[in-house]
Amino acid sequence: MAPGILSEPEDSMPRAKPTVYVMDKFHPSVLEFTKENFNAITLDMPEHAEWKQKAQYLLIRSSRLTAEDIAACPNLVAIGKQGVGIDKIDADACAARGIKIFNTPGVNARAVAELVLTLAMAVGRDVGRIAKLQAEGQVVPKETCKGLILHGKTIGIIGMGNIGKTVGQMFRGAFNAPVIAYDPYMPADAWQDLEHTRVNSVEEVLRDSDVVTVHVPLTPSTRNLISYAQLKTMKKTAIVINTARGGIINEADLQTALEEGLIWGAGLDCHEQEPPSQEKYGRLWELGVVSTPHIGAATEQTQIETGTAAAKYLLEFASRK
Repeated sequence: MAPGILSEPEDSMPRAKPTVYVMDKFHPSVLEFTKENFNAITLDMPEHAEWKQKAQYLLIRSSRLTAEDIAACPNLVAIGKQGVGIDKIDADACAARGIKIFNTPGVNARAVAELVLTLAMAVGRDVGRIAKLQAEGQVVPKETCKGLILHGKTIGIIGMGNIGKTVGQMFRGAFNAPVIAYDPYMPADAWQDLEHTRVNSVEEVLRDSDVVTVHVPLTPSTRNLISYAQLKTMKKTAIVINTARGGIINEADLQTALEEGLIWGAGLDCHEQEPPSQEKYGRLWELGVVSTPHIGAATEQTQIETGTAAAKYLLEFASRK
């Protein structure tokens, strides 16, 4: 007798791919992963125009998602967000609806930390001003150049997350730097594997550090965290670095502090206006501020890693539904 035809158990039937609406341009490797694992609706597809009406899942890199957008998305369940920052997404509106946001903290830590090191060294050796003068065709005699040695200087870190810790490790390794750290939200036993001094206030960090770097989100309590009064307490040879969010360091007060010689210099990857313009930041640049247009995670490796991580977190969530 011929064997009967057995139907496959229901559990073994292949599941349909979840549909995700891709809201930005991503690295080709990220798009390849997304298309392999999702029914991906990308920006160039006509059906993308229906994302508000139909989307359950969104993959975002830099787009804004307002409360009005979220209210217009009746089916939205979860968002995959490349990078750690979610300030362009109305998180309160998402929370009210139970919409999950999967960002990628820690994945870009090394890239951002390396930029902190780059900016600190460039500011310390006055690279921005010297390079600008040479690019304009001026001869810059080395006798007119000045700089700081960073070896053995204290690094002060405000915000003890993944990026802050990686910065501390780099400065310890590169400069044998003492590390001072402040974060009121981290447990007392944080960073046990990194030699450091934990302090209880921003003021202590500013007073005792040679290089200060901020790694906190922009919130009402951190806006203008470092203003004129705080800059005035710092060493005249101090360097301040912001690779977190524009607005944490008061830019007008920073300009005043530099004009008055209260600190040595500053490196900014984040600005209140992005991208930064000559009209708004020209004076700071004249004062030697080394400024980059929010490129902390702008390496090819990091773009692949953070974009793929966001898509993976979204896929894992969708697979459990």
